[in-house]
Amino acid sequence: MSVLLTTTDSVEGRTITRYLGIVSGESVMGTNLFRDFFASIRDVIGGRSGGYENALREAKDTALAEMAEQARAMGATAVVGIDLDYQVIGGDSKTMLLVAVNGTAVVLA
Repeated sequence: MSVLLTTTDSVEGRTITRYLGIVSGESVMGTNLFRDFFASIRDVIGGRSGGYENALREAKDTALAEMAEQARAMGATAVVGIDLDYQVIGGDSKTMLLVAVNGTAVVLA
């Protein structure tokens, strides 16, 4: 059974019958030397950094899946009010990308 994930505080056409509590998921992805090197070139010449975009997308998907699994284990059918936060952790040579998500696990009628 899949869990519906939404950033809104309700689901149109559905009634929330129970609030089960806050659920969360986190994902930390390390960057690598080649991605950093090519990103620095892109900073100079312009353009998008596909390596970083892919890393952020993967980190977001992992964090959302972790949160959904936690909600599913609680018996939830949805997570509402989802908030996504992005952070950069570390210094110049050891940059890490953190994606943290949280929301409220609920049961929908």
